Amino acid sequence: MHEEEDGSEASPCTASRIAPARSVDVAEVEAAKEQASKLCGYLHKLSGKGPLRGYKPRWFVYDPRKCYFYYFKTPQDALPLGHIEIGDACFSYDVEGEEGQFEIRTTGKEFLLKAPSRQVMHYWLQQLQQKRWEYSSTRGAGQRDSWSSPTLAYAPTGLVGQDNDALVFDKLSDSMEKVRSDLAMETETDGGGMVGIQSARGPSAANPLNFSLKNFGTEIRNSMSYLRPGRGGESRRSVFYTNSNNNSAEEWELVDAPTKDFPEHKHHPDAHRHSFGSSFTFDFVRNSARPKKPLLRDMMASGRFGRTSETRSAESSPVECNGSKPLEMQLRLQSQQEELGRMQHEQAKLREELASQKELVRLLQQTLRTSQCDRPPVHRPPPAPASSAASDQTQGSEVTLQEAGQLDALLQERNGQVQDLCGHMERLALEKESLQQELKGLKIKVGEINDQLGMLMETIQAKDEVIIKLSQPSSEQSATPNEGSLSLNKDQEEVDILKDSLQGYKSQNKFLNKEILELTVLRRNAESREKTFEAKYTVLEAKLCQVESKFLVLLQEVKNPVCSSSEQSPAREVISRLLEDALQVESSDQQEHPIFKPNIVGEYDTFGFKTVPEEDEEEERLFAKVRALELKSLSMTDQEVSVGVKWENYLASIMNRDPVRSPELKGLFRYGVPHEHRSLVWRWCVSFHVKKFRDNLAPDYYETLLNVARDKPNPASKQIELDLLRTLPNNKHYSSPSAGGIQKLRNVLMAFSWRNPDIGYCQGLNRLAAIALLYLDQEDAFWCLIAIVEVFMPRDYYTKTLLGSQVDQRVFKDLMSEKLPRLHAHFEQNKVDFSLITFNWFLVVFVDSLVSDILFKIWDAFLYEGPKIIFRFALALFKYKEEEFLKLQDSTAIFKYLRHFTHTILDSRKLMNIAFGDMNPFPMRQIQNRRSFHLEKVRLELTELEAIRQTFLRERETSQDRRSFVSDDEEDN
Repeated sequence: MHEEEDGSEASPCTASRIAPARSVDVAEVEAAKEQASKLCGYLHKLSGKGPLRGYKPRWFVYDPRKCYFYYFKTPQDALPLGHIEIGDACFSYDVEGEEGQFEIRTTGKEFLLKAPSRQVMHYWLQQLQQKRWEYSSTRGAGQRDSWSSPTLAYAPTGLVGQDNDALVFDKLSDSMEKVRSDLAMETETDGGGMVGIQSARGPSAANPLNFSLKNFGTEIRNSMSYLRPGRGGESRRSVFYTNSNNNSAEEWELVDAPTKDFPEHKHHPDAHRHSFGSSFTFDFVRNSARPKKPLLRDMMASGRFGRTSETRSAESSPVECNGSKPLEMQLRLQSQQEELGRMQHEQAKLREELASQKELVRLLQQTLRTSQCDRPPVHRPPPAPASSAASDQTQGSEVTLQEAGQLDALLQERNGQVQDLCGHMERLALEKESLQQELKGLKIKVGEINDQLGMLMETIQAKDEVIIKLSQPSSEQSATPNEGSLSLNKDQEEVDILKDSLQGYKSQNKFLNKEILELTVLRRNAESREKTFEAKYTVLEAKLCQVESKFLVLLQEVKNPVCSSSEQSPAREVISRLLEDALQVESSDQQEHPIFKPNIVGEYDTFGFKTVPEEDEEEERLFAKVRALELKSLSMTDQEVSVGVKWENYLASIMNRDPVRSPELKGLFRYGVPHEHRSLVWRWCVSFHVKKFRDNLAPDYYETLLNVARDKPNPASKQIELDLLRTLPNNKHYSSPSAGGIQKLRNVLMAFSWRNPDIGYCQGLNRLAAIALLYLDQEDAFWCLIAIVEVFMPRDYYTKTLLGSQVDQRVFKDLMSEKLPRLHAHFEQNKVDFSLITFNWFLVVFVDSLVSDILFKIWDAFLYEGPKIIFRFALALFKYKEEEFLKLQDSTAIFKYLRHFTHTILDSRKLMNIAFGDMNPFPMRQIQNRRSFHLEKVRLELTELEAIRQTFLRERETSQDRRSFVSDDEEDN
């Protein structure tokens, strides 16, 4: 039966998110990479009942984790209306049905979908087939106890993600892939632009009639999610088109205002700031990513005169067939006319220049004549008295000679200019003659071209007349309908229709053949998995029978003991064999057929920690094996499975948007993050906490620190090298110098020491970085260490004085007396200082103090909520074992139990209920106030201790100067 309504399998998850971690540019780049391969788009889905039944547009998104095909009302919705299981589905379509309509059949359900066109439908079907094929190929891969676990949508990072214990059942041959490729339909690579994240802005997104009564609650929650801050699937920006000049149109965007948390706003270089009579300002920025919209006049011009070259070539093709090329002749004539006009323009300029030069010569000649006329004649002066007459005559002769010299020089200069101008005039005259001759030649060429053009036009006109005459009889014949021609046209139309149908059936045949082939392979894989499970069940059943028979022998021996001093009892033999079998672990060289192995506890756990230490005694090894088995059984409970389902629903709800912090998400973190999603979730948390640091630093900041660490000596490098192999010796990633995590741990610690020279390196940082590297890559682990040291913990927490750590121990003692008064009084009565144990808890966040499963669940909540989690779980650990502590009345026994009691706690659910339930209320403000109170006291005590130390050093120096030391031989003598 068809699915009647949307949302029959609507996800119950909440629409909660966690804020994006990196800067906007980096987040957009990562999102673009992530969405580049995402299969999503609009399809019309048949739903509803009675008169409301019909096709409604739905936004479909493929989720590779579980091979689900989710559908939403709009791309911005947080909650899906439902999903289609593609992993076991089959696809089909009818050639004679509606265009673009196809069917997906799953177990007990049928979904009718419709694409905009047949080509888009083929693209969707081929992509869904490919996704189903990829999912089925990797379905057998993974841990042997996780057959139903989802396939990871994101490649896991860190050292744990590199562990490859995959089991591949059917490695498909190349011939199978070749057959699949031969049967593949020819489709467009992007679905014609109708499939992908870019189709989210399609017209279907704004359909007001797209409404479902069945999912009224879901649609209301999706609508309300738009009103919450940070819920927009896209940044809403207003776009304005401005016409700054007459030739170009520019597009501007209204940029979002900066957030309150980060007031520093980098002004865009192309931004213009405006204000409309209020204190609210906004920025307009050029949007270079959007294509420029054409102006109206450009569109009109292109419609009136914008015939393309293809059109021109199409119009000129009949003429070219006749053997003439009038278009080329016209172009050549046009170019020659342009050249002629240019030469005429140059000639006019030369004539103007020649006239100006002539005028200049005329003026110079006139100036020369006037200067010669104005030259005064030389007269001899009359006789004068002896003294005055002689001096006047001498002065007059000097003036006259100077003027004559100046006039001669001016005359020579003018003569030179006249000669130059005369030569220039001759050259211009010669150039004029050459230009006139060239002009005559061009005129002759133009005349010849005009004659040729006239002949060509006459030829074209004659051919047009012949074509018109030849077309007149055909038009007369077509005017009178002919039954023969009509039947011929009908037959041709029927042939065309049959050809189209034949092509459609060929495509359908290829598609169905490929579908049958893939479904056959899927069925064989399912049968193979079923046989494998049957074999495993048989082996486990045989193992159970052996254990049960040995257990019955033990019971019989206990009931009727038969033992003697001479021979060993059968019960002891059975017990020894059982212990040997129990302590036997799975090693890598024993996995010839690992699927048939009945042991469910391997040599290493999921995180790489050794399950059964080899160097311990037999009793300790037995307890470790029992602890590993119990942890395995607890991880398979219904409660743990429900947590995984909740996380799957949440991750499905954030497929269309970025996550933000919320109470719902906090609740999920307090349940713990599933192993397969921990890498992604930890990256979110770390990036959120260090966003304010990373936004102000270069993208290659970590690489820069590594280069500095390689080039310059670091005082902390020696201690780092000493602690590398002592970090987590029971983890396979850090157990030897050649292990994969050693070099990464070295890089992270060296980079951190260069970023924080006041800390450098402190014992404890290596364990924090090692835990982070299990799920994060090097750079993210480095920023995780930054988040813990610089964001979560107070100052001086990891410095030489460990001031912050000492303060937290006093705060924890106050909380112990408040939350656990009986246990605190018991410790005080027996004079037990539990801070000797808890100090390391706070310094390394419980690393090496708890079983790995509980440790990582505490780290999940710690990376989300911060240091308050350490206080919660430290109190919860004591509350968990409070009754056992109260039974011990000896300080030695209490301290001995205090050292190892955390390793006996295995039930993570009970511990979390105590931490987040029984310890409430637990405000962070209370911790901060007590930190401030104890900080002053600890500083005063450290100051007094420092003064005492300095006094002691001075006294020791003075006493050493006064004393004289003699050797033993001298004393004897």
